[in-house]
Amino acid sequence: MTIDHVNLVVANLESMTAFYRDLLGLRVTKGATISGEWIGSVVGLGEVHADVIYLDFETGPRIELIRYNKPARDRSADVGRPNAPGLRHLAFRVDDIDALVARLRDAGVQFFSDVQRVPDSQVTYAGGIRKRLVYFTDPEGNLLELCEYKSA
Repeated sequence: MTIDHVNLVVANLESMTAFYRDLLGLRVTKGATISGEWIGSVVGLGEVHADVIYLDFETGPRIELIRYNKPARDRSADVGRPNAPGLRHLAFRVDDIDALVARLRDAGVQFFSDVQRVPDSQVTYAGGIRKRLVYFTDPEGNLLELCEYKSA
């Protein structure tokens, strides 16, 4: 079994597509409008009309951005908190975290902290690999992580 995709429900499909495409480098591979009894039944919402953008990496699962036109709903107040129960963040594995953080900062992205190194006293990785990471949010407040694994 593998992960096929991650779905993010968004309010502004255009700006979120631009963020994931232009700043994080994902490739738009498809756009669709979904509606009808079949999708309403699948998601348990009755009558549904939604627009979807499919974003792909070079490998691995895709990200699907979906804007529900019907029924619409406001974002829950604490869903973006790192300690709120449930699915909390997407982590992107990158080769050069410092370069990507600099590029995102130049584009106005604000990070929770500087890039941090996971202490060996808390988590170790085989072969002397060290993990560095940083948290930030996309334009609609979804939590994202950049992580880099390299030899010490």
